[in-house]
Amino acid sequence: MSRTPSGLSVPDPSRRSLLRGIGGAAVVAGAGIPLLTACGGSGTAADPKTVSLGSNASDAVPKKAFADIYAAFKSRSGITVDVNTKDHNTFQEQINSYLQGTPDDVFNWFAGYRMQFFAAKNLATPIDDVWQKIGGDFPDAMKALSKGEDGKYYFVPLYTYPWAVFYRKSVFAQFGYQVPTTWEQFVALCKQMKKDNLVPIAFGDKDAWPALGTFDQINFRTNGYDFHVELMAGKASWTDAKVRTAFDHWAEILPYHQDGSIGRTWQDAAQTLVSKKAGMYLLGTFVAQQFTDKADLDDLDFFAFPSIDPAYAQDTVEAPTDGFMVSKSPKNHAGVVELLEYLGTPEAESIYLKADPSVVAASSKADTSSYSALQKKAYDMIGGAKHLTQFMDRDSRPDFTSTVMQPALQKFVRDPKGVDSLLSSIERQKKTIFASA
Repeated sequence: MSRTPSGLSVPDPSRRSLLRGIGGAAVVAGAGIPLLTACGGSGTAADPKTVSLGSNASDAVPKKAFADIYAAFKSRSGITVDVNTKDHNTFQEQINSYLQGTPDDVFNWFAGYRMQFFAAKNLATPIDDVWQKIGGDFPDAMKALSKGEDGKYYFVPLYTYPWAVFYRKSVFAQFGYQVPTTWEQFVALCKQMKKDNLVPIAFGDKDAWPALGTFDQINFRTNGYDFHVELMAGKASWTDAKVRTAFDHWAEILPYHQDGSIGRTWQDAAQTLVSKKAGMYLLGTFVAQQFTDKADLDDLDFFAFPSIDPAYAQDTVEAPTDGFMVSKSPKNHAGVVELLEYLGTPEAESIYLKADPSVVAASSKADTSSYSALQKKAYDMIGGAKHLTQFMDRDSRPDFTSTVMQPALQKFVRDPKGVDSLLSSIERQKKTIFASA
């Protein structure tokens, strides 16, 4: 599970990947990789005692966590989960063609737009029958994230995690810093950290997705959840003055970002927080995976991205959510229903979290007694949110975010003065891509 939205195993890149989702869900990728060889189904689910599952959990931590769940499911049901694991990014890049070919019965995927895209293309099976059984275990926000545009359920969430601003408690105590709740306080803190010879904001955008998360935070704090959703869906214009205002805010704090970010991975940026060379770091909770020393991990804390417009305050939380979907024609429908009903239980979530404690359960009935302080805080932040977003490459068309937004935001980071022409270019490309839907 990388946490990169890739999955907290962060393994990031895996879970990161998982959570990250920087591939192209809607892209028919070829890249010279034989389609069904790279991402084809295992085709072994005709047996009523077997359910095939396409997995993007290629990182060691999430792979073991899922294996533990499937083993527990077999013990109680007698049904074997035949897992077909592919490299996380390959799975994402090949997903469109995979689902149109001979996919597995069930597959790992992401909540929100990415789920709705395939549901609308009739490449997924509705699972309202499953939700009749598990619905009472999930909060309304999770239910909403699991529905297609037709109002039917297509997704069973397993875990989630918030994006926030991370810091070392000892560093804040040493310099007498206070957690900022407003933009003005945040900017003032950045200035003070610079005077104290700290890198105010650790930043590494070599893989191009961290900047997406930065824009998300600034945009929905500046313009609100509704406008952000419209922008991600291709309905609002990137040349709208509201978007320019969001970029102006970003430009205000860019001087306080770590230099050389385009050539730095998120993991390397995290190490500057670990070593106390940086004061803050905006990322998902998977950043905790970089804190391998318990004392350092115990010193890690976070706060919600500060309010910019009081009208929207800190109501929105970016919380990528991973789980499962069913392909268009599962060979073992009865087995699939039984598996998904189990995957939607607090028991299954607890098994996963034992192996990967960097995320939190999606269910409101999950046992949180063993949660770390960070997990409890993450759980409360998500549970108290008025609105939940996923991540730009999950809330919008993956082909748009990967081919247009990732390079565009890296260009902005390099040259914030060229923002007007950049936004015009984004809008032109957006119209072309969304028109092809």
